Amino acid sequence: MRNPLLVKFFLVSTIFFSVTIFAKEAEISSEETKTDLKTEIDEYIQHHLKDSHDFSLFSYKDSEGAEHHVGFPLPVILWDNGLVVFSSSRFHHGEEVATSGDSHYKLYHGKIYKTDADGTINYDAEHHASNIKPLDFSITKSVMMIVITGFLMLLLFGGLAKSYSKNGGIAKGAGRFFEPVILYIRDDIAIATIGEKRYQKYMPFLLTIFFFIWFLNMFGLTPLGVNVTGNIAITTALAILTFLITNFTGTKTYWKHLFDPLGDSMPWYAKIPLYIILIPIEVLGIFIKPFSLLIRLYANMQAGHIVIMSLIGLMFIFKNWIGSSLSFGLAFAISLIEILVAVLQAYIFTMLSALYFGFASEEHEHAEAH
Repeated sequence: MRNPLLVKFFLVSTIFFSVTIFAKEAEISSEETKTDLKTEIDEYIQHHLKDSHDFSLFSYKDSEGAEHHVGFPLPVILWDNGLVVFSSSRFHHGEEVATSGDSHYKLYHGKIYKTDADGTINYDAEHHASNIKPLDFSITKSVMMIVITGFLMLLLFGGLAKSYSKNGGIAKGAGRFFEPVILYIRDDIAIATIGEKRYQKYMPFLLTIFFFIWFLNMFGLTPLGVNVTGNIAITTALAILTFLITNFTGTKTYWKHLFDPLGDSMPWYAKIPLYIILIPIEVLGIFIKPFSLLIRLYANMQAGHIVIMSLIGLMFIFKNWIGSSLSFGLAFAISLIEILVAVLQAYIFTMLSALYFGFASEEHEHAEAH
């Protein structure tokens, strides 16, 4: 923030590095048609958006047309009548069959199936793979980035806590940048929506979820190409946590409002027809709230990655200075917007979670009613 030139240099370097990687991926011979190029670009975008069992930094084609991947493998952990562990390099990016003991496994469309030595995949009537699929506990690219993000948060905020204890409540180092953000979440989100009496028990989750989503979103904008928050399984897990905390910490007032929303405003016999409609709506709202959280985060981050990669891909379709320059300028502008979206989505998820916690922990006291 204090050195805008450094920030601009980082952004430009990131865009140019991404363009270089894409150029290697989209390299085709002069005989191939433009339709083939569009198909290759679409496949590259889809590959970027999906999780994988290896960490591929970039790939290139040599003079003979053979594709080479640069990266490193991740451990494959399966449960198939016992624990099976081996390196994902045995799959050779899905081109070969991995053998462990007497068993053979094949990576097919991002999933691991049990097969024979030839890698045969059987299909059902709907052309879905029908091979046995062992339980997969592998460390994928998304899992690895979650672990890295968790370790980074532990390092940063553990250091911030130590600086508080050593310097009489004064932050030092990187903590000076994060302290105003922490105070903002406490004062303008937690206290404002939950209340000063009840906000403290929710603060650990609110702080963790904000920085966790923010850091993962920022990692997704780097040349590493990690799309963790664009994975609906990840956003679903985060929304389930908010759902569980909301309902397990709900007060009697919260549950009474769900099943008796009209209270004592009218006789019970007059409320029955209304409750046939109101109670199902209130119960449905319990599940709609976390569903909106997971869809909002997933859709925004997924769309951002698709737009940026599509704009970069247009550079190789236009193949001229005007079209390629416009595509690069748009990709750079969208990348700047995505930096704002990264923190904005973390803020929205945290704010809405705090609102749900505030509703669940609300208590009506007689003194407050008078």
